[in-house]
Amino acid sequence: MTSSSGASRGGGLSQNSYVVFIASAAALGGFLFGFDTAVINGTVTALRNYFGASAVEIGLAVSLALLGSAVGAFFAGQLADRIGRVRVMMLASGAFALSALGSGMPFGIYDFIAWRALGGIAVGAASIIAPAYIAEVSPAHKRGRLGSLQQLAIVIGIFVALVADWLIAEGAGGSADNVFWLGQEAWRWMFWAELPAALLYGVVAFLIPESPRYLVAQAREDAAKHVLERVGAKETVAEIRATVEGERKPRLSDLVVKKRLFLGIVWVGIGLAVLQQFVGINIIFYYSSVLWRAVGFSEGDALAITVLGGAINIITTLVAIAYVDKFGRKPLLIIGSIGMVLMLGAMAIIFGTAPVGADGQPVLDGTIGVVACVAANLYIFCFGFSWGPVMWVMLGEMFNNRIRGAALSVAGAAQWIANFLVTVSFPWMLESIGLGMSYGLYTFWALVSVFFVLRYVRETKGKTLEQM
Repeated sequence: MTSSSGASRGGGLSQNSYVVFIASAAALGGFLFGFDTAVINGTVTALRNYFGASAVEIGLAVSLALLGSAVGAFFAGQLADRIGRVRVMMLASGAFALSALGSGMPFGIYDFIAWRALGGIAVGAASIIAPAYIAEVSPAHKRGRLGSLQQLAIVIGIFVALVADWLIAEGAGGSADNVFWLGQEAWRWMFWAELPAALLYGVVAFLIPESPRYLVAQAREDAAKHVLERVGAKETVAEIRATVEGERKPRLSDLVVKKRLFLGIVWVGIGLAVLQQFVGINIIFYYSSVLWRAVGFSEGDALAITVLGGAINIITTLVAIAYVDKFGRKPLLIIGSIGMVLMLGAMAIIFGTAPVGADGQPVLDGTIGVVACVAANLYIFCFGFSWGPVMWVMLGEMFNNRIRGAALSVAGAAQWIANFLVTVSFPWMLESIGLGMSYGLYTFWALVSVFFVLRYVRETKGKTLEQM
């Protein structure tokens, strides 16, 4: 597929509609990112029962896919610089489809983990390619809003996965352990529900043009010029050529300066990526049904509360899309961090002071349960308009063209390793130190994020990628 063929397929669209279309097509990888990582939520208890697994084994089953994501993120940027952004999207589509199919028909816990790890590699690749591609095809004045489509797609994917889990469980009589369609357990269908979107991702990748910056690096300047004109970008081929090293591909050594491991800007990117996870957001989306059941809610009510959180996440991401190019990236990050400190702190106090049941977990009765639910959803709200979308926007645009592919690989891998550490530690923390101390730890990292943004993050609103 060439750039001109992708552009011609969108020839009937206006300039604005076309750039929204190709950005949305790339962001479909974000939808699969969200779906694949959240679908495990409704299956955790059923998997534990089916495999007879311990808390540690279930923690590994949920979290080892995230190491696959770290691998996918680390190599995706380099691979995209070698074969193109669009071809990496196609490869990710195939990996998503195979993972969804295999995860629903495992022979044991270890081959289940292997299928999930394959999906994790696809998730990691999608997490890097979508923001990079969207940043590279978007006009500067629209890049924040279009870049936020990645996070919008992620949270929609999370929401759809949670709704699918809930509907399938309800259709199977209220539990993922029960038989659903064709004599197969409901938890299997939860994974198979990802297949249509995985295949669609591969189809839409055929319909979009290659990144103009990749085309310039490949000496396909006429094709790059055509894409830039089609999306209404102010950048010229000459400007892009001046910032792209034509004689060799970007590599990790580009990130090294003197005797330091990485350039300062790369450390800032790593910090943003790690802190987005250390505030504990994915505990809500991976384990919330387990969490709410642990404090006294039924399986159906726990899944319903989880769906509500997913809906709130979508709404707040729409808020971010509306205001990220108006208010800027840094103010949204700071406001979101302060809100998360307050809500996580409230949950730490609630869970830490609640009476303890026979299983050693806090019991939230009556009003205090409602307060905890409100605090959790306000926490999601604060994350949803700030660190959720803005971190991905900044990673897509904060690095200059020379180091973007390599820097995104490092920052993306760091994000997934942080995700893994938080996720694999939660079942152990739940059983050993309890929810109060766990949320106290996430509160600490939210507080750190306030000072990190104030000290190290620079505003990128309105700048072209060539000005970075």
